[in-house]
Order: sequence, then structure tokens, then C-alpha cells
Amino acid sequence: QVQLVESGGGSVQPGGSLRLSCAASGTISSLYIMAWYRQTPGKERQLVASLSSGGTTLYADSVKGRFTISRDNAENTLFLQMNNLKPEDTATYHCNLFDVRAELSHWGQGTQVSVSS
Repeated sequence: QVQLVESGGGSVQPGGSLRLSCAASGTISSLYIMAWYRQTPGKERQLVASLSSGGTTLYADSVKGRFTISRDNAENTLFLQMNNLKPEDTATYHCNLFDVRAELSHWGQGTQVSVSS
């Protein structure tokens, strides 16, 4: 079983920065995709950025050039560096790990990000 725990959310003004962390524990496959999704009330969860076990990254157009996804393999931790935050980035951010071999998806509980002046 995989457990994901997010941290790092908070409230910032437009133009500010936050760094989200997702600590993964348990049995983690060597072939996986880790990602950040975000969700606002009444809307579907949307992909923000993903990072495969092979190092391939993918970003939503709305965050390209502002957000950076990375990981610390030694600590089994996924990060999302968010710069130049905008009010439309306000959402609950969820960490996801997709085990490619087992075709299983694991989710964290989410961390809230609020951007307002």
C-alpha cells in the first residue's frame, strides 16, 4: 500500500511563490508516474504537472513557465515549485502516484492553495 502526504499549501498574494511537497511511503513500483492535480469546488480535478519514473515531465499550459515539478528519489518526495502565482491557481492540490505495472492510482488528502490580494 502507498501513502501520500502533501504539505506546503497556504495563502499568498498574486506574484508570490509556494513549494508543495508530497511524501510517499510504502511499496512503490519502479515504473510509475507521479503528478500534481488541482480541484476547485464544483469542477473536475485537473492535471497540473506530472513526472514519470523515467524523468519525463508534462505541464498544463496554464502553468508552463511558472511551475516546476521535481522529486527527491532518496526521500521519495515529490515537489511542486509554484512561482508567479495567480488568483486562478487557487485550488486544493492533490498528489497522485500511478503504478504503471499494477495499474493502481493512489491519492493524497490534498493541500489548499489560496492566491488573493
